[in-house]
Amino acid sequence: MSAVLAGDAALLGFARALRAAGVDASAERVHTFLCAVDVLRPGMRADVYWAGRLTLCGDRDDLERYERVFAACFGGEEPVQRRMAPAPAPRLRLVVRDAETARRTPGAADPAAPPAASLASSAEVLRHRDIAELDPAERAEVRRLLAAFALRGEARRSARRRPHRRGPVDPHRTVRELLRHGGEPALLRRHTRTEVPRRVVLLVDVSGSMSPYADALLRFAHAASRGGRTEVFTIGTRLTRVTRELSHRDPDLAMAAVAAAVPDWRGGTRLGELLRAFLDRWGQRGMARGAIVVMLSDGWERGDPELLGSQMRRLHRLAHRVIWANPRKARPGYAPLAAGMAAALPSVDAFVEGHSLGALERLAGVVRGASEA
Repeated sequence: MSAVLAGDAALLGFARALRAAGVDASAERVHTFLCAVDVLRPGMRADVYWAGRLTLCGDRDDLERYERVFAACFGGEEPVQRRMAPAPAPRLRLVVRDAETARRTPGAADPAAPPAASLASSAEVLRHRDIAELDPAERAEVRRLLAAFALRGEARRSARRRPHRRGPVDPHRTVRELLRHGGEPALLRRHTRTEVPRRVVLLVDVSGSMSPYADALLRFAHAASRGGRTEVFTIGTRLTRVTRELSHRDPDLAMAAVAAAVPDWRGGTRLGELLRAFLDRWGQRGMARGAIVVMLSDGWERGDPELLGSQMRRLHRLAHRVIWANPRKARPGYAPLAAGMAAALPSVDAFVEGHSLGALERLAGVVRGASEA
């Protein structure tokens, strides 16, 4: 029973990673996925792959995300479908499967592939580990999992309109339709307002106190910047816009470009002054207006806490939502008593953890508009 529960936990972790990557893996789809894996062979990588692809992917855009997340969770660089022989006819597959089952002794493993649950279980455990406590091999695994992330801002209604079966009458299209029919009565043409994701602005603290988390948070920002409506800045002793550097498709090239562009790695922290600089130069002009602004910092402030508090209030008036992700929040007995954190909290809409892969997945959900867990 415990092995079954462990396998289900690993598969549920895979489903959560898919949701973090932008795949609409609803509860019904996940239930269908678990049932399909149970009917097939839960320990076989190929069967888990096809069960998930057929039940968890809703459209063509999900396939590329599914490939990335599956490779990150279950290992293997070569796609499963390239290693598999063409599927035989359904009846023949059932006959061969029954024959194989009769010859296989109970509990024997198929030598074709390693058990999928055992491959995913390590990734599931790693999701909840504090990034600061990981060894180099585990950090490399986290980097691989972070590459599959996606970040999309909460949807907002746009001024643009598109044709729709329901909604207010579109006078321009209706008149054109009347003219096309020589003035004869025609169907009323209707339209509705479109929805677009809000801009997301990430402010990543790269000061000395955040050095154990800075690389993972910047890789999270790199994955987030693939959405096209994400801006990324680093904060420490200086404010640096790194959106262009993170535009490299390869994460390692992006990190190298950021390292060359940011002059204040592992320095001090002047959150209030840098937040004021951001608002004066970019935020007030429109970048933060109506956006979702995410501060990724432990809140240690070497400057004036009152300045940070006033600039946070200014930011809160401009932004749609202000989210603060603090890696220290998950530590036992933590309380936001640091002067900078205490001054900022009254202007924060959501205060979340940021210490682990699972915490970053929950942060992505809060940015999309989900309630804080």
